Amino acid sequence: MLPFRTEIRNSPKKQTVKVYINDTKCDQECKDLLEKISGVDFIEIQESISRNRVEENLTIFIKDDADVNRVLKLIENKLDGHFAFD
Repeated sequence: MLPFRTEIRNSPKKQTVKVYINDTKCDQECKDLLEKISGVDFIEIQESISRNRVEENLTIFIKDDADVNRVLKLIENKLDGHFAFD
């Protein structure tokens, strides 16, 4: 099982990236890691409302001038590297 899952969400104002980390104890650590990525505006740890998902998720807000697909790839690469050492 993968340690995390990502998805792009379209909101009325701007696109966001949702990151669902299986071990929610890692949420703050991953938030701190991902905030340094170019194109990330800010990150919130939010409670997940849907069933069949982890309790919390990271909602990553993308800067207006950034490409959401490029930022998503950077996020996934950073998390892959982080969880490869666990």
